[in-house]
Amino acid sequence: MFDLHRLKLLREFKHRGTLSAVAVALSYSPSTISQQLSQLEREVGVRLLVPDGRRLRLTPQAEILVGHAEVILRQVTAAESDIARSMEELIGTVCISAFQTVNLSLIPIMLTELKELHPGLRVEVAQIDSETALRTMLAGDLDLVVGEEYPGHPISRSAELERVELSVDRVRLAHPAGHRLSPDTRGMADLAGRAWVMEPSGCASRQWAVELCRDAGFEPDVRYETSDIMMHLRLVEQGHAVALLPDLLWFEQPPTVPLRPLVRRPDTRKLFTATQRGNGEHPAVAACRDSLLRAVHALADISI
Repeated sequence: MFDLHRLKLLREFKHRGTLSAVAVALSYSPSTISQQLSQLEREVGVRLLVPDGRRLRLTPQAEILVGHAEVILRQVTAAESDIARSMEELIGTVCISAFQTVNLSLIPIMLTELKELHPGLRVEVAQIDSETALRTMLAGDLDLVVGEEYPGHPISRSAELERVELSVDRVRLAHPAGHRLSPDTRGMADLAGRAWVMEPSGCASRQWAVELCRDAGFEPDVRYETSDIMMHLRLVEQGHAVALLPDLLWFEQPPTVPLRPLVRRPDTRKLFTATQRGNGEHPAVAACRDSLLRAVHALADISI
């Protein structure tokens, strides 16, 4: 009989890549993780980890065992879901990741509703970019991810994850007050010489924004890089930069800067939720996801 805890450690190694990363994630020492996996090797009767340069890698037999462990752990999750459904009140903890504009708008609405409907449910929220959050979810650290996807930059869809579309959010050109834009180009070409604020290089939103500028015939002068959307807004308000801002930013106030629609279509990012396969049926996770959908509907009347 294989030990379930040790199978989970092997699965963690598969997703995290090093003993140190597993140890940090699970609050064990690397030596403890190594001892547990050595014990699992004795239980299985074959080598599971072999040296690969200065690191370790899974053997083919370990890969087979991880595949079965994934199935077993999904069954454990299903059992937890069935038990939760049998109870009159939702309890436990749900760990959620979302990006900044969702944390500013939808998450507080969701938390308020859940506090009233399910007072025994503990909800923890972290702000993590979508691709990192999805990788973290595969390692078992998150129960629900609220992600974003920009046109032409699809996020890879692992077979281990289940995705539910949440909404779409239009993105518009924001510029300082007093700066006039040509109506024929909707202002993009006019901004060739202006300073821009964008998210850091490597982000899908940054790649998409640069593509928009190049389609308009210029390379943007990106003087300010930050993932803080509120700093984007403040720099535009103070006349220091132009930016691309999502409508979700105006969930409780009218725009504070001039906005212009984009010529390029589609001009919307997709918002979605993701869970590990099978975990979306857990009543606590489903309650959070459904509450987010209701929060979207509550903001549906917003019109810029």
